[in-house]
Amino acid sequence: MEIKVLASGSSGNAYFVSDGTTPLVLEAGISFRLIKQGLNFKVSQIAGCLITHEHADHARAAQELMKAGIDCYMSQGTAKALNLSGHRLQVIQALTQFQVGTWAIKPFQAHHDAAEPLCFLMADSSHGKLLFATDTAYIAYRFKGLTHLMVEANYSAPLLKDNTPSSELRRSILQDHMSLDTLIKMLRANDLSKVEEIHLLHLSDNNSDASMFKQRIQEVTGKPVYVGGQRKE
Repeated sequence: MEIKVLASGSSGNAYFVSDGTTPLVLEAGISFRLIKQGLNFKVSQIAGCLITHEHADHARAAQELMKAGIDCYMSQGTAKALNLSGHRLQVIQALTQFQVGTWAIKPFQAHHDAAEPLCFLMADSSHGKLLFATDTAYIAYRFKGLTHLMVEANYSAPLLKDNTPSSELRRSILQDHMSLDTLIKMLRANDLSKVEEIHLLHLSDNNSDASMFKQRIQEVTGKPVYVGGQRKE
């Protein structure tokens, strides 16, 4: 499985994943021009784009991708919030599996301040299984056979307390984003025996420490860990 970070942070999020047969884009939160550059202008080879929710840093280029002939998969709530329609719009539902090329994809509910946000469990053609979960306060499910994880680790509670004086902002972060401790609990609750690598997404510039987060997750899991980018609040 190939994973490439095109962008990760408050200015926008977009990722490329491929099982060697079906290339996908996850999120469209940067300009279409930057997406094309990140894909080496091989946009026509992309089989589809999965979008978690309507916030601009995740869905900015959705309409342009659809105009370019790429199917965009999202919930009805996300599509309505973005005012999108057309034959390239593919509406999906939580816990209802669908297929894009050689990927079998099951969306599930995210816990975030958005219309109908989703996370994705993705099984590829080579028995790989990818969990993509970002902009969610927690994950309510356990998974079997995961091989790759792309997961949010937005903040640590001590740093949030020290660096975020606004109680309203702290409350928003607590309700809408996953902390390092919450991620560790999720990882410990799952069978990680087949996991090959873990990608940490959406680290807060103010309320995280990339080196410490990476080291902590490596200590807990014994797996290779990569930091996909930092996110400003």
